[in-house]
Amino acid sequence: MRIRIVGAGVMGRGIAQWAASAGHTVELGDARQEAVGDAIGFVRRMLDRSAAKGRLTHEAARAASERLLPLDDAFAPGDGVELVIEAVREDLATKTDLFRRLEDVLPARTILATNTSSLPVTRVAAGLADPSRLVGLHFFNPVPLMRIVEVVPGVLTRPDIPPALVELVEATGHSAAVVADTPGFLVNHAGRGLVTEALALLEESVSDPAGIDRIARDVLGLRMGPFELMDLTGLDVTDTVIDSVWRGFRHSDRLRPSYLTPNRVAAGLHGRKTGRGFYDHVDGAQATPPEPPITGDPGRPVRVAGHGPDADALRRTLREDGATLEDDGADPSGRAVVLVPTWGTTLAEQIASAGLPASRTVGVDPLAMPTGRRVLAFTPATDPAAVHDARAVLARAAAPAHRDGTDGHRAVSVVRDTAGSVAQRLLASIVSVAASIAERSIATPAAVDTAVTAGLGYPTGPLAWGDRIGAARMLALQAGLHRSTGDPRYRPTRWVTERVHLGLPLTEPGPDPVALGATSPPPRSGTAEPTHEGDGA
Repeated sequence: MRIRIVGAGVMGRGIAQWAASAGHTVELGDARQEAVGDAIGFVRRMLDRSAAKGRLTHEAARAASERLLPLDDAFAPGDGVELVIEAVREDLATKTDLFRRLEDVLPARTILATNTSSLPVTRVAAGLADPSRLVGLHFFNPVPLMRIVEVVPGVLTRPDIPPALVELVEATGHSAAVVADTPGFLVNHAGRGLVTEALALLEESVSDPAGIDRIARDVLGLRMGPFELMDLTGLDVTDTVIDSVWRGFRHSDRLRPSYLTPNRVAAGLHGRKTGRGFYDHVDGAQATPPEPPITGDPGRPVRVAGHGPDADALRRTLREDGATLEDDGADPSGRAVVLVPTWGTTLAEQIASAGLPASRTVGVDPLAMPTGRRVLAFTPATDPAAVHDARAVLARAAAPAHRDGTDGHRAVSVVRDTAGSVAQRLLASIVSVAASIAERSIATPAAVDTAVTAGLGYPTGPLAWGDRIGAARMLALQAGLHRSTGDPRYRPTRWVTERVHLGLPLTEPGPDPVALGATSPPPRSGTAEPTHEGDGA
């Protein structure tokens, strides 16, 4: 295929490398001719580097380099061009004007694709003589390594275009997710689940950025914590995306922004690129505050309150760790620290309902217990000595040195009491936002999981993650958070509720409503005539 790329910046270069490496002839153009030469030189160096590392043969790298063709004029006629990919600045007027000029010089069969990450594809297409030939083809940086591409049909995009682009993308080894033309598309929309909830936790002083990041990495298995991620991306960029997605979905409670970010952006605390963000950055390196040392008494007796699988698992783990565990058949001694596993509720609520001694009772997150980091919660009534001793008890098991832990101890985080604790709230938000994407038919469950895993680096797709925890347990978590807080952002999603009632996994898409006659298939562009060709969205 002959592909023309317009825009020789970071994204254009990456797309050119991706296409040339896959065997396509690549025309590269830009408004600045010197940018084209710089971009081709850069891509050729990247290809040589890949060959040196054994990722490509030297012959393949040389052949890919030869398929890179500089254009003196990005708007030159090109009868053989089958696909144009635009990668210029995020401005509606700029993109629309560019495509108007391209449709005047390229054949009607040429597909026009915008790499926009934030503008509605339909609005870009609306300014064209033939809006049916334009589609979104959203790559992620760095393109050769981020093996996911969002294929975004506009309202009038021809139905044959999305499957053709899916086939093209998947033939290169990347994954393609067909996504409805909605705010944030798929990956940026799904990513709001993590960062908005992390900011909500910070608003409530549940923990500091480093503490929340440690739990996100070590309990949930994320590659980066949310505040590390925002510092890397730039808080100015993140804040813009959060607000645009929230406004686009008409102020959805589940996507609600934080009041913390505007002032930080105004103060220039954007992250790594400004040297200060949620962390300080010195010479590009993040300065992370150390964890406080473990100073309590690991031999202090403990008692586990409650019954059920979480309490039983906690007792079993404490016995294996050699803790001094009091028999739960008798009243706790006056010295014992009472440990309460909480799921979707607050420790304070558990203390009140079970009549537990408030000064000696701490919460334990059952989600964290099987991981390399355990998480304790305290209330305003907790005796600090009880927290220190409980931390020492949970840290006592010998474990390999951890990047945030102490040699010979498990890492243990201490957080303020909140419904569900840190990891549960982050996970509930991740799963809930993904479920809302699926229930709106923005993307299929499989596309959601594939795109989020590849685009955000989560250890598993959010819907599959919810299934791993258990759909009924996820519903109990959502319901507990909603009941404890009264905040509509935590209300159980229809997707999760319905599948629990029906005994289905969260990854189950259900029958196609078009095939069942429950809804009409999409019309052909420009007419009211129905078609049986799905647009994939």
